[in-house]
Amino acid sequence: EVQLVESGGGLVQAGGSLRLSCAASGGTFDNYGIGWFRQAPGKEREGVSCIGRSDDSTYYATSVKGRFTISDDRAKNTVYLQMNNLKAEDTGVYFCAADLIFSCSLQPHRYREVWGQGTLVTVSS
Repeated sequence: EVQLVESGGGLVQAGGSLRLSCAASGGTFDNYGIGWFRQAPGKEREGVSCIGRSDDSTYYATSVKGRFTISDDRAKNTVYLQMNNLKAEDTGVYFCAADLIFSCSLQPHRYREVWGQGTLVTVSS
């Protein structure tokens, strides 16, 4: 069974950094699109960043561009999200998801195959 497990969330002050990990098991996810999403209380889930293993593309939401960096360690079958200069509005549960799509997408509905359970990020101002 294909699974994704997120880790690395926590409480951090505004301006601080966190690195989230999305570890995949049960499959190699070759040519998959892997995305990071977040959901704040009372808000819809939104795309943060994604990486396409089929074309090595990366995309970022405007709100995180220049502050977040997505990377992929295929040897460890893990995708990371380095988050710097965190802001209070970055608070939420962060999820990773994967699906066999060309490139990748920041649209949550494009990912139907597997989602992780999420990791909570809280940024205090």
